[in-house]
Amino acid sequence: MLYVDNQEEAKNFWTQKVGFSVVEDQTENGIRWIEIVPTMDAQTSFILHDKKIISELEPELTLTTPSLMFYTLNVEELYDTFTQKGITVGEMVTTSSGKGFNFADNENQYFVVVEKR
Repeated sequence: MLYVDNQEEAKNFWTQKVGFSVVEDQTENGIRWIEIVPTMDAQTSFILHDKKIISELEPELTLTTPSLMFYTLNVEELYDTFTQKGITVGEMVTTSSGKGFNFADNENQYFVVVEKR
């Protein structure tokens, strides 16, 4: 789960800029959740939850952003695409995990992308 300050802006970032798809966007009992996937055949999905509402319902929950690493087949192409779309990206680096870069979402939370070897 990704806890965000503005679900609509987060949904737009992940879908319009990063290229994820919405599987479900639902509200029940005043709680909205948005399920997104990198591809429709992906086995992993993320739920975008409203940080304020969740903190009121579950005050003991840690709402920090998890450390997430994504893989891609062509990291340089993705870097260029993200740059063209106005996504904040860090420098391209090579580490023991491979060649990659970090990027920030619309709420300045950072994630990593590494080229799959």
